[in-house]
Amino acid sequence: MKVGKQFNTLTQEEYLHLIGNYKKFTDFNTLGLFRSIVENTKLSLEQKLELRQVAVAAFAKSFDFLQLKDPQTFFEVSTLGETLTKADEMQAWENIKRNQQRILDSKQLNHRNFGTYSKHICDYATCHLNGLMIKTGSHLAYGGPMRFHSDNHHSWSGYVRAERHKQDRKAKRRLITQQLDSE
Repeated sequence: MKVGKQFNTLTQEEYLHLIGNYKKFTDFNTLGLFRSIVENTKLSLEQKLELRQVAVAAFAKSFDFLQLKDPQTFFEVSTLGETLTKADEMQAWENIKRNQQRILDSKQLNHRNFGTYSKHICDYATCHLNGLMIKTGSHLAYGGPMRFHSDNHHSWSGYVRAERHKQDRKAKRRLITQQLDSE
């Protein structure tokens, strides 16, 4: 059985029926469900908050993984109806980043190519790269690759080390040629 409608056009009763019987629907998508709660214009704020509570209770693991898969949607859903100061917003994003690292550590994943981090998404509607799948670690990815403060910057330190060795070799050659010329 298929839902047959876009999630953001559903009423509160249809949402509750859908969440209660989600296993019957072949095209059910938890990411779409959480996005639609924010985007739905038919629902009041109280209805959205109630639906968020029901959806988070029903799909707790999916909602937790949403921090890694689509952090913007997670932020919008978790702060629904709240008025945030800039400091509150920055703290929320810092918490999301910390939780992303915790999830990656607990799942022992060797890559960080998830959800929005695997696609090129930019603000320009005319960008020819929009929606393009991006290689892991590419700078074209959404907001650049996922980085944490605890990351080792091996590639950068290797470059610096190589440049330093190159300068040392050049200096040794200069010393040798100066000694040969002076003799």
